[in-house]
Amino acid sequence: MSLGLPNFAYHKGLAELGNGAYAYLQPDGGWGWSNAGLIVDGDESLLVDTLFDLRLTREMLAAMRDAEPVAAARIGTLVNTHSNGDHCNGNQLVAGAEIVASSACVEEMRRESPGMMATLLRNADPADETGAFFLQCFGSFEFDGIEPCLPTVTFDDRLTRSVGDKRVELINVGPAHTGGDVLVHVPADRTVFTGDILFIEGHPIIWAGPTQNWIDACRLIAGLDVETVVPGHGPITDKRGARAVQAYLEYISREARARFDAGMDSFEAAQDISLSDYASWGDAERIAVNVATLYREFSGDDQPANIGALFAQMAALSTRAKAGRPTR
Repeated sequence: MSLGLPNFAYHKGLAELGNGAYAYLQPDGGWGWSNAGLIVDGDESLLVDTLFDLRLTREMLAAMRDAEPVAAARIGTLVNTHSNGDHCNGNQLVAGAEIVASSACVEEMRRESPGMMATLLRNADPADETGAFFLQCFGSFEFDGIEPCLPTVTFDDRLTRSVGDKRVELINVGPAHTGGDVLVHVPADRTVFTGDILFIEGHPIIWAGPTQNWIDACRLIAGLDVETVVPGHGPITDKRGARAVQAYLEYISREARARFDAGMDSFEAAQDISLSDYASWGDAERIAVNVATLYREFSGDDQPANIGALFAQMAALSTRAKAGRPTR
């Protein structure tokens, strides 16, 4: 069943949500193809996230200026919902804006480098399984020339900003997907922009955890007085989208726990968990990361994940799926 709202077609570009709210969508919502948002009242505006590279961010900003020539000509505030580059690599193009993020997000941004992504892409070997998978995920993006542009205002719990007469509530629900995930709630528009707390019709990826925080964030979204929910990836949805992601996280947590207790290793468990109820969701290989994160939670291991090893596992699962050999 599709979780997208029928009145918002899932096409690339700017979708008008009503009352001066917009979503910028990038199908198919897979690796790096993120959403963003614009909140307008009068001649003031707030941008929710930039995109993975400068070319894509320029296209988005041009579309926003076409729709809102005055308010989007000079964006007053930019909110980065989290530290992943597909939500902040275009920050340098929003000149003069106050950039807001959670404190944890900024600390992660200091450690992440678009230049490193450019180097990894240049060095990726298409003849190697992991290299081919990395190119498949990120080869469409251009990381050269990106200058990290960090937020200038940080917060730890909640922060309120105004856009004209609209109140915008920023809610830190991390660590969850990353170390500091922020929801952007606009009560007057009955709309929430969730960043990567919601992946709609695609498998979420638990880089940080704890997973319970993410489940609680889904419950929080479902409890807001909102009609329109703009996810970090995938089509525009409503509260059903939050409930679907919550159900997925609860299911994966239960299944991983059972296999952890039975003594399976993480990758064996990832291959053993049935994903048949989520067969229509994209990027199923992310189960490898999700189970690995859950296993670290179960064992109390606070060491950083081995990202290279996890990409190798995802590459193996992706190759197997393409060959028609599902894990279950």
